[in-house]
Amino acid sequence: QAQLAESGGGLVQAGGSLRLSCAASGRTFGTYAMAWFRQAPGKEREFVAGISSNGDFTVRRDSVKDRFTIARDNAKNTVYLQMNSLEPGDTAVYYCAGGDVLVTDPSRYRYWGQGTQVTVSS
Repeated sequence: QAQLAESGGGLVQAGGSLRLSCAASGRTFGTYAMAWFRQAPGKEREFVAGISSNGDFTVRRDSVKDRFTIARDNAKNTVYLQMNSLEPGDTAVYYCAGGDVLVTDPSRYRYWGQGTQVTVSS
């Protein structure tokens, strides 16, 4: 079992930056693919970015490819989401998730954090 805890959310003006962190408990963090999802009010949860267990492979949704970067530090059991040039459309609750394979389908992830709010003002 793994437990995930996000941090780093907040209120930022458009064009600003935030770095989200997701700290995981347990000894098997390095075996999981990790991903960030987000959910805005009235919308479905959507995939933002993901990273393979060893960090060699990453994938991002098209709308954030030039602005967001995902990284992980397995020695610290932590995954990060660096978000630059934030836009009001990025406003959502951001969740980190862990699973056996790197996919964009949230139902395939076993472990979830409680979420952290990101609000981008115009």
